Amino acid sequence: MASFEEMKKCYNIFMGRAAYDDVYDCLRAMWARQDHKLTYPLVQEFRSVLKYVSGQGSLLKKTYLLTAKDVFDDFMIYIEWNRPLADQFWLPRRKKLLPVAQALQELEDDELDELILSMPPRVGKTTLILFFTLWIILRDSERSNLYCSYTDSVVDVFYKGLLEILNDPVTYLWQDVFPGQSIASTNAKDKLLNIDREKRYASFTGRSLYGTLNGACDCRGYEIADDLISGIEEAMNKDRLQSAWSKVENNYLPRGVGDKIKHLWIGTRWSLVDPTGLRVDLLTNEPDFKNIRWKMVNVPALDENDESNFDYAFGRGFTTEDYHQRRTSFERNNDMASWSAQYMGEPIERDGAVFSPDDMRFFNGVLPDGDPDRIFMTVDPAWGGGDFVASPICVRFDKDIYVVDVVYDNGDKKVTQPLIVDKAIRYNVAAMRVEATKMTAEYADGIDEELKRRGHRVNVEKSTKHYTGNGKAQRIFDKAPDIREHFIFLEPGKRSKDYEMFMNNVYSFSINGKNKNDDAPDSLAMAADYGLGGGNTMTIMQRPF
Repeated sequence: MASFEEMKKCYNIFMGRAAYDDVYDCLRAMWARQDHKLTYPLVQEFRSVLKYVSGQGSLLKKTYLLTAKDVFDDFMIYIEWNRPLADQFWLPRRKKLLPVAQALQELEDDELDELILSMPPRVGKTTLILFFTLWIILRDSERSNLYCSYTDSVVDVFYKGLLEILNDPVTYLWQDVFPGQSIASTNAKDKLLNIDREKRYASFTGRSLYGTLNGACDCRGYEIADDLISGIEEAMNKDRLQSAWSKVENNYLPRGVGDKIKHLWIGTRWSLVDPTGLRVDLLTNEPDFKNIRWKMVNVPALDENDESNFDYAFGRGFTTEDYHQRRTSFERNNDMASWSAQYMGEPIERDGAVFSPDDMRFFNGVLPDGDPDRIFMTVDPAWGGGDFVASPICVRFDKDIYVVDVVYDNGDKKVTQPLIVDKAIRYNVAAMRVEATKMTAEYADGIDEELKRRGHRVNVEKSTKHYTGNGKAQRIFDKAPDIREHFIFLEPGKRSKDYEMFMNNVYSFSINGKNKNDDAPDSLAMAADYGLGGGNTMTIMQRPF
C-alpha cells in the first residue's frame, strides 16, 4: 500500500481541487474494503494537510463523515460540526477525555470485554457515555443494551438525553452518519427505545438498580452501570453496599446473554467494597475470571504535578485552583477519604484510616526560637515507575519534630537523588537514614557520593531493615501514635505541591490494606523510629569517681 507521501506525489494534491478529491476518493474506496487499520492513519494524515489548505473545509468534513460510523472520536466531532465551538460538548473537552474515548473504542472493537471508568463528578463522563450509547445503538440497532443507575431519576435524565439528540438531527448530524435509520418506538414509562423496528427487547432499556430489572431485557449488547452507589451515606453503610452488590449479582448481571456481552462500569469509586470494587476484585484475583479482557481507566482530578486534569477550553470544567480549594475544604472538615474517593479515584475504607487532619499537629512555617536538637531526613527510596521516593526533612526541638519540607517524587534516580541532596544542603541536614536493601543500597550510595562531591558532610546511614506488605502496614500502624503526637506538619496554604501530595498519601493510608502506595506514611514511620529513638546527646555532669 502506498504511503501518504507517495499519494501526495501521485495525485499532486497541492496543484488543484480535483487532486484533493482524487485522494479522498482513493481513501473512501480503501475504507469501503474494510481496511480500517491500514487506511485510518492515511485519513488522519490527509486531514492534517487539509486543515492548512484554504477552501477545503467541506472536504475535511467529508473525511470525518467517512469514518464516523466506525470511529467514536470522529463520530463525536462530526455530529457537532454545525454547532458553534463554544457550545460543543466534545471538542472543548477532547484533549483531556480522548484516552477515555479510545478505551471505549477498544471495547466496541472487541479488544476488551469489560471497561471500568473512574472520574470526578461533573466532568462530563455521563454525557460522554450518552453519546457512546447513541453511537452503539445506531451502529447495530438489533443489539439490546441495558443502562442502569442507582435511581430512576438518573435513568430518566439519560433516556431523555438520548431522545433529545435523536429528535434533533439538525443540531446533531447523526442521520448523515447513519442514513435511513430512525426511531421506531419509545416508551417513557419503561425507558425503552427502539431503532429501525420495534423489538421484544429494545435497542435501549433503562432501569434503576432497585427497579424492575427482572424480565426487563435480555441484553445482547452492552450492560452499562453508571453510578450504582448514590453517595457517601450509602457508601458508609456496609449493609447498603452489600444490598447493592446483591442486586448486581442477582438482578443486573444475569440480564446479559451470550459470551459477546460487553460490560461498562462508570462512576465515583466510593469504597473498596462498592459494586465496582468487588467486580475489580473478582477480575483481579479469581482464576475463573482470568480470560476476561478488562481495563480500568482512572482520570483523577489532579495529575502527578498536582494540576487539574479537567481544565477545559472556554472556561469549562475545573481549574487547578478549583480543585485545590475543594481539597482544602475536605481536609478542614476531616474528610480526606471522600476527597480520595470522589476526586482522585482512590477509595479507602473510613473505618481503616489511620491518619486524619483532625488528629494531626500543624504549624505556620515559623520554627521555635533557638537551635534545634537535630536536623535529619529519612528516605524511602524508589526507582520510578509509579512508586514515589518519600523523604521528610525533620527539625527536632525536644520531643517535637517539625516537618519543614519533603521530597515526594516518582521520577527515576537521576531526578530524585539530586532533589534529596538539594534539600539536605538547603536545610543543613546532619544525618540521614536511607532504607537500603540489596535493591536500593546503590540508591543510598548515590546520595552519599553526590553529597561528598558537593562538599556537604552528612552522616548517611543505611537501614537494612526492610518491610513489605503486611509488615510495612503494621510498622506504620505501630508508629502512628508517635507521628500524631510528636510530628508537626506545615498547615494548608504553606505547602508546596510535593508537600500537599505527600500529606494526601498519608491521609489515604488504610490499615485494611489495598493501599495504592504507602511511601509517605512509611517514610514517617522511619522518621519516628530514627528521630525519637535517641540520637547523640551530651550532658555536663559531676564526675562520679
